[in-house]
Amino acid sequence: MAVNKKPDYVLFFIVISLLLFGILILTSVSGPYSQQKYGSPYTVLLHQMLYGYLPGLIFGFIAFKLPISFLKKIALPALLLNIVLLALVFVPGIGMDVKGAARWLNLGITTIQPSELLKITFFLYLAAWIAKATQKTTLINRVNNKTQFPFWGFFAPFVLILGTIGAFLYFQPDISTLGIIGITALIIYFVAKTPIWQTFFIIGSGITLLLTIIKFEPYRLNRFKVLFDSAIDPMGIGYQIKQALIGIGSGGIFGTHLGMSRQKFGFLPESIGDAIFAIFAEEMGFVGGFCLVALFGVLAWRGFLIAKRNSDKFSQLLAVGLTSWIVLQAFMNIGSMTKIMPLMGIPLPFVSYGGTALMVQIIAMGLLLNVSRQKS
Repeated sequence: MAVNKKPDYVLFFIVISLLLFGILILTSVSGPYSQQKYGSPYTVLLHQMLYGYLPGLIFGFIAFKLPISFLKKIALPALLLNIVLLALVFVPGIGMDVKGAARWLNLGITTIQPSELLKITFFLYLAAWIAKATQKTTLINRVNNKTQFPFWGFFAPFVLILGTIGAFLYFQPDISTLGIIGITALIIYFVAKTPIWQTFFIIGSGITLLLTIIKFEPYRLNRFKVLFDSAIDPMGIGYQIKQALIGIGSGGIFGTHLGMSRQKFGFLPESIGDAIFAIFAEEMGFVGGFCLVALFGVLAWRGFLIAKRNSDKFSQLLAVGLTSWIVLQAFMNIGSMTKIMPLMGIPLPFVSYGGTALMVQIIAMGLLLNVSRQKS
């Protein structure tokens, strides 16, 4: 495989635009929260710049320059290291418990969230493993005319790997991240042209597991109740979605103008995190919200086009995985804020506050731009 030194400039422009959108939105939204909590309106923004944008751009550039062959080699060690980090969140003194969730590692000067890193390492490994397995089974088929993708040699290991990772995320608990990783992994598996019954079996098992989780966790059931009736308990379980819809509705067509949101002054919970789209739509209106959604739409187009144009199986599957993850997460975040989907506690890519998440998302785009340089 030769290397085309010109990356996909449309994708590059989209990524830069999303990053600029993120800075603009967070600057506007974070001021009141930052002032109240830290005594300065710029602390949150500076933290995001220092622990999100800066390492993200550095490691993203490295990811852009690394040879594809090297990425294949480090896929398994990277995943194993990430699994160790997932286990460490449960170790007292190392892991951090915030609001009943053990998702962070305390590094002293900062914290990291291993489940965010998993979105890269797992998809990287999955693409490398499936590509290698596909190549091996294709050769076997040519010689022995055997059935491709055998149950015990392919499907069972996939379910086992996904189940192991799912167990770590369940006990943190981080069901939203589990959903994103699970759906994206299934998309990669399906795109690899595996037997369709296997995909439907996993979907059916996933739905059954989700219903079981909801049954034993009342707060998750409450989110579905609010989805169908936002008037239920408006000062309790329905409060956040009610305030989010008020914010979005107040924005109208052109918004209340940048910095003029009322909801960010303590009315909307998680205004700098999961609910940041509602504040943005309030300030920039339908037009601003549509532009942001359109950027994610173009990102999806370019990402899947990159996968389609590449004949290398690993590069194809990696591009599909990275693109699906970012677009799916954006859709789920915006969908939960507009009451298309239940609230999920998922950050909006490139926009929501969170250093580890932003860093990982930039690295993912560095990898995708790297793949776009590959010319078959």
